[in-house]
Amino acid sequence: MSNYSDRPKMKLLKTKGEWIWDIIGYSSYAASIIFLIFVWSILPGKVPGHYNASGEVDRWGSKWELLILPLVGAVIIVIMQVLERFPEVHNYPERLKKMNAAQFHLHSRKLVNQLKNICLVLFALILFESVSIALGWGSGFGKWILPVTIIGTGFPILAGILKQRKIK
Repeated sequence: MSNYSDRPKMKLLKTKGEWIWDIIGYSSYAASIIFLIFVWSILPGKVPGHYNASGEVDRWGSKWELLILPLVGAVIIVIMQVLERFPEVHNYPERLKKMNAAQFHLHSRKLVNQLKNICLVLFALILFESVSIALGWGSGFGKWILPVTIIGTGFPILAGILKQRKIK
């Protein structure tokens, strides 16, 4: 089954876990946009534009740069939703067969769902923190942001690889 057209197309219902992840991710994304709309008029002209590995601001930019995070989030939503909808196009090992395709598709779709929503939550946190710093409400992420980002995105991938290896 090395060819996409050879792979079975299945209609698998969304799991409870996927719904929960979507609620968390989309709620964070929507809340960050609403928050940005409410504080837009009081934001100074310069806001944090980039952070170094220690979570300190190392570049300041226009407040318009804050719109990049919701825009990238929207792109992630569109791309990842398409990938969730068509798990048959994902990359699978040679052992993918018709009898185990449903397991592979569901597992892969759940991983894409988790990563999409983790990215949305991280973008919401970055947006909130950038606004907080710009308004003098906070002093920065600190050293926790890089490990949280790496673990938050890396752990589901690693766990997913290990779970996929168990599919016969």
